[in-house]
Amino acid sequence: MDTFSHALWGYGLFGFRKYPKFAALMGAMPDLISFGALFFMRVMDGTYQWGKPALATLPGWIYPAYTVGHSFVIAFAVIGLVAIWRKDIAFAMLAWPFHIMLDFPFHSLQYFPTPMFWPVSDFKVDGIPWSTWYIWFPNVAGIILLLAYRQHQKKRLTTRIDY
Repeated sequence: MDTFSHALWGYGLFGFRKYPKFAALMGAMPDLISFGALFFMRVMDGTYQWGKPALATLPGWIYPAYTVGHSFVIAFAVIGLVAIWRKDIAFAMLAWPFHIMLDFPFHSLQYFPTPMFWPVSDFKVDGIPWSTWYIWFPNVAGIILLLAYRQHQKKRLTTRIDY
């Protein structure tokens, strides 16, 4: 799934109570710590090129960053620890494992399969790439419906008159 979609899913599903920007950030975070960092570095040094980078051009550090960010084991361990001290932000952090849940069926083994149970297991799914039209369009439709629903909810709550 693309990073922007992950941010919108995180915002729509886990940012409606509190901390909407943080929920969006947590939805995008697994990609930001790997490909986001790479994007920033390549923009800064003038080597950025639009599109999916070839595996041969990627630096070695991106693989462990991707692995750590895309593991349910790591995500739930971190969220559990944060919940001990800051329960108020733990709900918004659930956008992180939701990101992983969206990724594993939509990444093929050829390009960054999701290591969802790392370090316990190296199990990965050979999924259908999210860029396939019959995955991409329902994703966009789902985001639009979710955000429209949240907007409708918000409007209803602000215009409700109690008698």
